[in-house]
Amino acid sequence: MASDSGDFGGENKSLETARRLLEETFTSEAEAEALPSLPSGFYDAFVLRGIRVVQALQPGTLLCHFNVPSRLLNSGGFLHGGATASLVDLVASAAFATAGLRTRGSPLEMNISYLDAAFADEEIDIEAKVLRAGKAVGVAVVELKKKSGKIIAQARYSKYLGVSKL
Repeated sequence: MASDSGDFGGENKSLETARRLLEETFTSEAEAEALPSLPSGFYDAFVLRGIRVVQALQPGTLLCHFNVPSRLLNSGGFLHGGATASLVDLVASAAFATAGLRTRGSPLEMNISYLDAAFADEEIDIEAKVLRAGKAVGVAVVELKKKSGKIIAQARYSKYLGVSKL
């Protein structure tokens, strides 16, 4: 591990490369502060715009179709992992709602296996199924698939649903 006072060759260069990658959007804090604030609910709408709920197969199971928009691609040209995680969160929450459960709580844990890539304008299926829901915590699985049936991502998702009022 590097100390604050020593330079260990390529470590500082790697740190500088990482810093440039993460900070390349803004050249100054003043520019960042000058950006207009985003409206409430912008992020969910940004990710979800274009999703179609096909059917609630049964209470706690939801099937959606989604055309991957270019706005959600990473620098490699395929669906960004963060966008995938957001889709998991939002569609799993909707599956909890189909089971008559509260959906205003916070995610507790999300485990995603990324197995394949989805590209711009590709239509994918997203299926969420509630495995278990207690008084305050629910667990769901979510799968993103290509039309060919090839799995893009599989997720296990737990969420704090909120304690129901007495």
